Amino acid sequence: MAQSGSHEGPLLSGVALRYASALFELAREANAVDAVAGDLGRFEGMIRGSEDLQRLIRNPVFTAEEQSRAIDVLLTKAGFSGLAGNFIRLVASKRRLFALPDMIRAYQDLVSDAKGIVRAQVILAESPSDAVLNEIKAALRDVAKADVAVDVKIDPSLIGGLIVKMGSRMVDASVRTKLNSIRLAMKEVR
Repeated sequence: MAQSGSHEGPLLSGVALRYASALFELAREANAVDAVAGDLGRFEGMIRGSEDLQRLIRNPVFTAEEQSRAIDVLLTKAGFSGLAGNFIRLVASKRRLFALPDMIRAYQDLVSDAKGIVRAQVILAESPSDAVLNEIKAALRDVAKADVAVDVKIDPSLIGGLIVKMGSRMVDASVRTKLNSIRLAMKEVR
């Protein structure tokens, strides 16, 4: 299934970054950067785990009022309050729910940047064991010379191997060699 949202390109990322930046500034003033990040991460998990919520977010058929009502009920039931809850409610009222996953990612990037953490996306054919994930993190930390926050995505269409993106670049050959040795180790474990 193709990821929706990516066809909006720079416009969407501009909207996502503006909203995320405003939230980040508010969270910093309230000394709640990590709490907001945690709540947004929890909501992102709810989106991933619910096809109904994905439909609500992406489907333009729903009115702003319908989206706002549904989101409000969901947030209340899940115990969201404070900045993250208010932010998600605002996004719904502005008919921008379709951009919420990108806003969450942009916020997480801002938090990582502020803490000097490099974000990396690792795409694997299947879920890695904790040991393999720790090896990947260690290899990326060596290359980045900084702490690395790793977002793992699973894409069964990958035939073995893995794809790593750090910042806006795909990893270079030195990292690829390290990661290939990890991949070989993954095969030997079976």
